[in-house]
Amino acid sequence: MEEQKSTVRAVERALDILLCFTEATNLGLSEIASRLDLHKSTVHRLLATLEAKGFVIRNPQTEKYRLGYRVWELSANLTHPDDPAILVLPEMERLRDLVGETISLYVRDGLERVRIQAVQSNHPVRRVAPIGARMPLTVGASSKVLVAYADPEIQQEVLSEQNWPDNIDRQAFSQQLEQIRKQGYATSVEERELGTAALSAPIFNHNGKMVAALAISGPSNRLTAEKMTEYAIPMIEAATRMGNMVQ
Repeated sequence: MEEQKSTVRAVERALDILLCFTEATNLGLSEIASRLDLHKSTVHRLLATLEAKGFVIRNPQTEKYRLGYRVWELSANLTHPDDPAILVLPEMERLRDLVGETISLYVRDGLERVRIQAVQSNHPVRRVAPIGARMPLTVGASSKVLVAYADPEIQQEVLSEQNWPDNIDRQAFSQQLEQIRKQGYATSVEERELGTAALSAPIFNHNGKMVAALAISGPSNRLTAEKMTEYAIPMIEAATRMGNMVQ
């Protein structure tokens, strides 16, 4: 039993090492050990195994590690033709061409939202949206949409979050949820980042289940309150068409 526990612990630590690279491209042994609060010797052994299997690559000049090609091989099988992130991409591009801003697709994972698809704005100054980025459900238009249409238990869990952001009023956030359900979309201005704004609408499948949140984001001096009101209708229409495509 102890041997089994040790094996599981090693697997968890190896996965934690790989997850470190969601926040940085190149990391050294000491950096990884510090992030995970592990001994360097432990991290070194795990990195050696990951390197041997092709999941990380070590630069002999800098002694830093980066993700290996095995990760890309796995990611090639991540999406399928019937994957929502693939199915709705043409509609996202169509919406981007119409409004000129960055379009993102989010799903809820626990108490976080994850960007699973994005189409970047063509403007020189734009809101860059990396796929795979995780954000808390307490901040931003898409977060509010995902919470507003979630089960009451999820809503209560989010509203009871201990690490609530100082710049967001908890009671005001709660009151916004009902308004979002009435008008069909949410907005945010400089909630997560200074100088940015966003609006978001839910995507419902054939069964009426919310499967994702569609968002338009950009610089707040360009994505003004008037513009967000103007873009809300085409965004909701796009979300409706997307909902007809997914299960």
